[in-house]
Amino acid sequence: MDIARRARAVRVERGWSQEELARRSGVAVDTLRRFERTGKISLERLVAIAVVLGAVRPLGELFAPGPARTLRELERRATPRKRAPRTRRKEPDAQG
Repeated sequence: MDIARRARAVRVERGWSQEELARRSGVAVDTLRRFERTGKISLERLVAIAVVLGAVRPLGELFAPGPARTLRELERRATPRKRAPRTRRKEPDAQG
């Protein structure tokens, strides 16, 4: 619910109506109203609203990994992951 309250506060601070934010974000007005009232919304729609309100960075921080708990974990995070080589499909024989 805190996210909904903060999003509403930013919207009001900008002088936007719910209809204006809905138009700018592509989220239905009813969905935006329900979000501000209950805090319930899909992640996709929340991201769309966050983009319009300029709050993508704080939202992204929710998904950032926490601090490493061990040296091994820190090393694992620092080492780039290698992709396995792709195997090519064999083409079917033209003969048969």
